[in-house]
Amino acid sequence: MKKILIVVDPLNDFLLPDGKLFCGPTVEAIIPGMVKKVEEYMENGDDIIFLADAHAEDDLEFEKFPPHCIAGTEGAKVHEDLELALHMYQNVFLVEKTRYSGFYGTNLHDILKYKRPDLVEVIGLCTSICVMDTVGGLANRDYKVNVYKDIVADFDQEMHEMSLKRMESLYGVNMV
Repeated sequence: MKKILIVVDPLNDFLLPDGKLFCGPTVEAIIPGMVKKVEEYMENGDDIIFLADAHAEDDLEFEKFPPHCIAGTEGAKVHEDLELALHMYQNVFLVEKTRYSGFYGTNLHDILKYKRPDLVEVIGLCTSICVMDTVGGLANRDYKVNVYKDIVADFDQEMHEMSLKRMESLYGVNMV
């Protein structure tokens, strides 16, 4: 079975306590799981896609959220525990995005169409925003999707739980 792992926004501004849009203590707990899943994919030679917010300084999203993940800043970099995969692994893609969905204005659709995975697995941040919107895009394109419920996190635990239920019941995602 051909698999692809999508790691949604594993960026310093979300993962570090001093990040511009730190997602809270539940985020720190998923970092080891993210690292383990990425290493598993690397060991098996499977493809990995890192989705990464990369905003302009005047992005309109900053009317809703504090400025974060501004392209070229430390906050927009992949967390150091995962960064090695970007530089040392040949089957990895970095897809920069400016909106919640990993599909909006990016080449994610083209990568998936070219790679033709039987299964797409998803981990990362923020469950109720970028994870759910990207998973919705996968469901709309008829991909079989696993979401690792212990390797996704959100600012708001209630929204996190609702998003997991929605992805499972509406999108038909398999919660692992």
